[in-house]
Amino acid sequence: MLVKQFTVGMMGVCCYVVSCEQTKEAAVIDPGGDEDRVLDHCRENSIRVTHIINTHGHPDHVCGNARIQQVTGAKIVMHAEDVRYFNDPHIKGLFSSLGLPESPPIEVIVNDGDMIAIGKEQLQVIHTPGHTPGGICLYSPPHCFTGDTLFVGAVGRTDFPGGSMRQLIDAIKSRLLPLPPETLVWPGHGYGGLQSTIAREAKSNPYLEL
Repeated sequence: MLVKQFTVGMMGVCCYVVSCEQTKEAAVIDPGGDEDRVLDHCRENSIRVTHIINTHGHPDHVCGNARIQQVTGAKIVMHAEDVRYFNDPHIKGLFSSLGLPESPPIEVIVNDGDMIAIGKEQLQVIHTPGHTPGGICLYSPPHCFTGDTLFVGAVGRTDFPGGSMRQLIDAIKSRLLPLPPETLVWPGHGYGGLQSTIAREAKSNPYLEL
């Protein structure tokens, strides 16, 4: 699997193009702005985007869905709990004030343990609620794309509606820390750095001492 990381949009989201080297098929994970930069990379490398995967439904991680889908025809993927949660009119209203474009309808609804095929590669869905009810990480050894669940030296905020620090820490400890220590952590924002490992976070992330 080939991984290209971009820092995009007004919120500094870490967006990823993950592609199968053999088939040139790819997924765009969390398109949070600067869509043309992402699309230019795909075009220059003859990559065909088949999936747009959102690690969660916050506007800064889905605001590029429409543009990427318009150009590529890719299917949009999100966990079932976030599809339900972010379609609630009250929740939509809470986040509309950010003024970011809404996502088109989600076409592929996933749950924990599902596998998303990207060419000959597979991304395993790991449900890690806490930042949002349907937050997920995506695992394909040695890579783990952790969205706003786990950052370098930090974790996602839980003060938005639907957040729970207890749930988030439990999910990280029970679902992510058991992964092989050499697993690469690719976070949803680069607040403490743009890449880490499970071993490093297990040893030094102060939030995991809670």
